Amino acid sequence: MTQHGRQVPDHLLIRIAQRNDPVSAVSEDDARRRSLAYPKLMWGAPVFGHAEEVAGRWRILGLSGDQPQGSRDALGSHFRQLRKETPETAGHAAERREYREAIRLLDWEVVDDLTVHGRRYRIIRAQPFIRMGPDGPEPPRPTDPDPYPPGSTRGAPYQEEGFVIDPTATTGLSDGLLRIEMVPAFYQAGLVPDDVRADSRRALATHPNVVLLPVGFTIGEYVHGSWQPRSFTTYPTPQAARDSAAFRFGDIVPHEDASLEEIRAAYTRALEEFEAPRTDEFEIRGVRCRVTRVERFVRVGPDGPEGPRPSDWDPEPPPELHCQQLREQGLLPDPD
Repeated sequence: MTQHGRQVPDHLLIRIAQRNDPVSAVSEDDARRRSLAYPKLMWGAPVFGHAEEVAGRWRILGLSGDQPQGSRDALGSHFRQLRKETPETAGHAAERREYREAIRLLDWEVVDDLTVHGRRYRIIRAQPFIRMGPDGPEPPRPTDPDPYPPGSTRGAPYQEEGFVIDPTATTGLSDGLLRIEMVPAFYQAGLVPDDVRADSRRALATHPNVVLLPVGFTIGEYVHGSWQPRSFTTYPTPQAARDSAAFRFGDIVPHEDASLEEIRAAYTRALEEFEAPRTDEFEIRGVRCRVTRVERFVRVGPDGPEGPRPSDWDPEPPPELHCQQLREQGLLPDPD
């Protein structure tokens, strides 16, 4: 784990370099101050995505699912789009056939690693965490990019899309120290089931390094004397999180037996009445809320990023298999 160790395998490297430009200096100072003000790291539930290997490095195509199957479905959609974009000519027939076979495979089977048209694809696992201090979760830092004005964040790009998972890339001092801190980290006894903890410890050997991903943002709320996530969705900028603040389903449904028309009307009213806050601290219906900074890392090994673990929550079967199961149970009609 040294910037000078030429004999160290790539997947074990953490390269730390001092950056002398003004922006890096301010960012490092922000990170140092926040590590003191928010010293406790709290892990959240893992998130999953899909990535492709390009020139020996893995590039993230998407990262948003709370279960692996959602990311497998997203990878299937990626192949559908690639097949759609591939010309229907004799010269591209083999490529189109490979995409079709990959789509069918993902529709019917649980697959986390496959090669299609000479390129490897993988379902990947990322670990989110937030920093906590005496006053609650860490808010955005002054140096976190926040380029969009209120109400104009729809469609804002997610920084992790296209991000290359490269353990050899040079990092600043604060991020390098954080990576070193995360390398030996695993779930502690009593906080998670035994199989989850065992998988967590096993990952230290199979994927012994970590790479930090671009940060995201969500909304935390103070309820019954403690902070909790208002939503498990992570947004690309602080303002995108603020813009999302009013649209939790339970807040807008008028009553438990509301009809679809009533729900639509309530949602329309919520859109019309909501004015996105411009600050990181605000109230929604009397509940204290805070824009919260979410950091994430991916564990990496000699063969690339870590995939789903056996103990990860993964209740949904592949879509075509699920439909078949529902038909066998009489819960879905046979296709015409």
